[in-house]
Amino acid sequence: MSYLILVRHGQSVWNLENKFTGWVDVDLNENGKAQAKKAGELIKEKQIHIDLYYTSFQLRAKNTLKIIQEELKDFKSVKSAWQLNERHYGSLTGLNKDEMRQKLGEEKIHQFRRSWDLRPDPLDKNSSYHPLNINIYKDIPLNKIPDTESLRDTYERVIKFFNEEFKNKIENKNILISAHGNSIRALCKYLFNLDDNEISKLEIPTGNPLLIQFDKNGKIFSCKYLDAERAKDLLVY
Repeated sequence: MSYLILVRHGQSVWNLENKFTGWVDVDLNENGKAQAKKAGELIKEKQIHIDLYYTSFQLRAKNTLKIIQEELKDFKSVKSAWQLNERHYGSLTGLNKDEMRQKLGEEKIHQFRRSWDLRPDPLDKNSSYHPLNINIYKDIPLNKIPDTESLRDTYERVIKFFNEEFKNKIENKNILISAHGNSIRALCKYLFNLDDNEISKLEIPTGNPLLIQFDKNGKIFSCKYLDAERAKDLLVY
């Protein structure tokens, strides 16, 4: 048996302000730090030895993992991968979701947030929110930096990385990934074989570890959120 633990970062400053965040590098708020601490406590209770740690390039995911490791008292090196970043929300980046619902309508915003292959308009390359103008992305090849993304685009980069990085590890290593709502949603679509309609319904709560157990053949044996009070419907298991 082996384990994969997926953790969406704790609540961020822009989560609280209800903004489209995407690739903007905002940090956790105090509630998010508390959620990360609780996530570490819940993982510690399971007494699972983590072999490998992964996170995105983004501060909110990195700091969530840092807090979890402090709780586990396990300070192994962490691999950061931009492929695990949140979905890029294009021209919606930095805008308030409720204000945009009033402007564009509930249905349109829901489509932008949850549809499989609809992209918002591209973000202006001169925007301070564009990844080209954010220092942590300076070493990413220019042709890999998006102006906007659909969930399909996010899925393709996340799953390509997952298959390249984990193909020979998932059967015998315990892995923890600290990432984002849409990058984890992409992983769940792949792992649970969800269709394009099912994936639009999948909610990923902040700071709640999703524990996936694999059998000796690399097939999913069980799956559950560790914080039952804040669990969301997985549509499977």
